[in-house]
Amino acid sequence: MIKLRLKRFGKKKEASFRIVACNSTSRRDGRPLQELGFYNPRTKETRLDTEALRTRLTQGAQPTDVVRTLLEKGGLLEKTERPSIAIGKAKLEKEKLAKAKSQDEENDSSKVESEGNEAES
Repeated sequence: MIKLRLKRFGKKKEASFRIVACNSTSRRDGRPLQELGFYNPRTKETRLDTEALRTRLTQGAQPTDVVRTLLEKGGLLEKTERPSIAIGKAKLEKEKLAKAKSQDEENDSSKVESEGNEAES
């Protein structure tokens, strides 16, 4: 299977990446089939060879998650809600609701206690 992934190059602690098409069993920095673009995470610079990327995608090449987000930002792929992101958002929403509920209960109990103290005085 052909994968679209990042190939690291550059100095230590100053990495930049090339977007390449390569066999899924080859090494990360091995020899690619074709270089399709460039990405620098420090400056957020992205250069894409759109024609070559379109042909590789029509041939059935599968992009990795990071390359998929770069292609979505470049307008080559439609944004899709990935299941892991949807599950994470649902989990965060549940936690927010539970936290708000517990704070409401604490506020109610503190009001009851303060009213009880005023009645005693």
